[in-house]
Amino acid sequence: MTKKINYDGWELEFFDKADNFRNYQFDLIKSSLKGRVAEIGPGNGIFFDKYKNIVDEVDLYEPSINFLKSLESKKKDNTKIINSNFIEKPNYYDTVLYLDVFEHIEDDILELEKAYVSLKKNGCLIINVPAFQHLYSQFDKDINHFRRYSKSSLLKLTNNFDFSKVDFKYYDSIGYMLSLASKNSKLDYKNNFSIKIKVWDKLINLSKIIDLLIFNKVGKSLIVKCIK
Repeated sequence: MTKKINYDGWELEFFDKADNFRNYQFDLIKSSLKGRVAEIGPGNGIFFDKYKNIVDEVDLYEPSINFLKSLESKKKDNTKIINSNFIEKPNYYDTVLYLDVFEHIEDDILELEKAYVSLKKNGCLIINVPAFQHLYSQFDKDINHFRRYSKSSLLKLTNNFDFSKVDFKYYDSIGYMLSLASKNSKLDYKNNFSIKIKVWDKLINLSKIIDLLIFNKVGKSLIVKCIK
């Protein structure tokens, strides 16, 4: 049964305009995208628009009705838009994507089980999440994040399943420092929010250099790739 949700995703209006950051994210995943893809919670389709021409088929599971019009404007003949939470399809997908979505899901282990079952042998599960619970702030609460993640907390989840390979990477070290400063500030994070996002996005190329120099030991975000 289709489950319609009215999640407004107000923050996406700002983050989807952060081209440097979105391109950085996509560079980290594009080599792993292949075949039949399921993307869960694609929102406005910012990533789908980047990979839709390099894969065979795409199922976009978007439970919020607020994003359907935007997704329809981007879809191709190889695309299905499903107004629902993820529906398990055993041994069906080559790639399953949760890009800045997993933190919105309360029962994350149940969701991971659905993704694992739905992957073909040698298929790839890609999860991108906000990193480090000590950065959890009012912003996270306001956009319905249940938690932030670390390598250890995600490893605890993935160890429940028989993945043949699991790789983790923190990234956006400058974003980490800015997030820490914002959390410790007494000022309302919404003040000049748009300007703050623009300034942070201009620093992404520097963040990429620092990430390399510190061997991705810390970052605002965490990405994990799991091979079945």
